Amino acid sequence: MDHYAGIDVSLECSSVCVVDANGKILREARVASEPEALIAWFASLGFGLERIGLEAGPLSQWLFAAMREAGLAVELLETRHVRKAFEAMPVKSDRNDARGIAQLMRLGWFRPVHCKSISAQETRTLLTARKLVQSKLHDVENSLRGILRGFGLKVGKTTEREFAGRIEELVVGHPHLQVIANALLAVRAVLRKEFAAFEKQVRKMARSDTRARLLMSTPAVGPIVALTYASAIDDPTRFKSSKQAGAHFGLTPKKHQSGETDYTGRISKIGDSSVRTALYEAAHIMLTKPLKGCSQLKSWAMRIARRAGMSKAKVALARRLAVIMHRMLADGTPFNAAATAA
Repeated sequence: MDHYAGIDVSLECSSVCVVDANGKILREARVASEPEALIAWFASLGFGLERIGLEAGPLSQWLFAAMREAGLAVELLETRHVRKAFEAMPVKSDRNDARGIAQLMRLGWFRPVHCKSISAQETRTLLTARKLVQSKLHDVENSLRGILRGFGLKVGKTTEREFAGRIEELVVGHPHLQVIANALLAVRAVLRKEFAAFEKQVRKMARSDTRARLLMSTPAVGPIVALTYASAIDDPTRFKSSKQAGAHFGLTPKKHQSGETDYTGRISKIGDSSVRTALYEAAHIMLTKPLKGCSQLKSWAMRIARRAGMSKAKVALARRLAVIMHRMLADGTPFNAAATAA
């Protein structure tokens, strides 16, 4: 008889449930959230497991990789799908979640998630840290502007280099504001230094990454967009068709059809939001800046803009870029304006 297991991962201990092919619970336990502990617990059962499921999360990829390396038939489950499946449960607990995941594995009603490689995870971590520092830098600058505005001191338009001098000029004669401004400007200087270091590291990584250099042959695609997309795709062969890339990143419309109702809505916005943002920014640059090598692609998007508006045209172009860039990764070929137009 086949056996199935579900793991609800927590920071310290994970809840584990094992069921048979009829759905009867055979074993339940709380095991330390460490690969060695989980592998040893499954080995102590005395029988094999057809499938082991765990929900995607911060620790899941680490546990998944180690358990898969140990030869266990483990699957990483999509969080949204699992959450929707458990909405009917009246009691929410780690134990019940493990039971539910085990039943999903038994029924086969689950959607597996691709576990990214270590290199893709490292790239994503670098981009996330860069974005965090950039966000905090903007927060500090906006806070300074807001504080001074309350006293009638208007910073106005400045450059990055002139910003600190403009603030120091405005707070002259205001002792309390000088203390606040000096502290925040010191924080800003540290953030600018670290952000510049991240920028240098990102460009260095893009130069050494073959896939990123390949994607950067596309007009309007720079190091940030190329690394974001390449790390999100990771393995191009996991998509049967390049057209699936647009839907995977939530750039295709939602559909609701039931009886006499047939409604096509806005884009689904599922999947990686950072990839959607990067592709939309690349589409925005392509449509608003004079770039070479994309005249036919730009003309296609402008026809949509005249019919449906510029915003929808940018989304459509972002979806088209997702498809094109996936095909570039799959075939290992640079951007070809004539082929994309066709």
